[in-house]
Amino acid sequence: MPIRKKILREELREKIVGKTGDSAGVVRLVMAYLDNHPKIQVVALFAPIPGEVDLLALVGDTNRVWVFPKVTGERLTFYHVRNLKKDLLRGAYGILEPNKRLPVVFTDEIDLFLCPGLGFDRSGGRIGRGKGYYDRTLAEARIDATRLGICFDFQLVNEVVMEDHDIRMHGVIAG
Repeated sequence: MPIRKKILREELREKIVGKTGDSAGVVRLVMAYLDNHPKIQVVALFAPIPGEVDLLALVGDTNRVWVFPKVTGERLTFYHVRNLKKDLLRGAYGILEPNKRLPVVFTDEIDLFLCPGLGFDRSGGRIGRGKGYYDRTLAEARIDATRLGICFDFQLVNEVVMEDHDIRMHGVIAG
């Protein structure tokens, strides 16, 4: 891993400790995006960990299929979640994940990936937590599937160091 990427990841980890942002504002921006893209039907989102935007309020929109990732081996498997309280359980790394008895939604069925990260740049560069789950999963996505980075304003940086295996976002929604 390039040393600049390692340093940036450490700086971002320190930067987000104890910080919170305006999740409701980001939710409004995502909802506006979805309103402008009515053909998007299957949306992958995530249950937040500290320092990440909480998008769970989006699941109230019953016009779409909401899918959440579960770590399975070296990749993410997505499941259709309808009821946040019943369908999400504590899983790998203490993150809320879907119950494995829920319907699986294959990566190539997903229209929009809302992706967390430690940081993003305005050209779609994304730096995650270093495990590569999202990069491996997004590499399998449909070519026409949209990838949006989701973060707080304080997670935006001038440039994210990208390696060959890193998957660039099509855009970033920050607030």
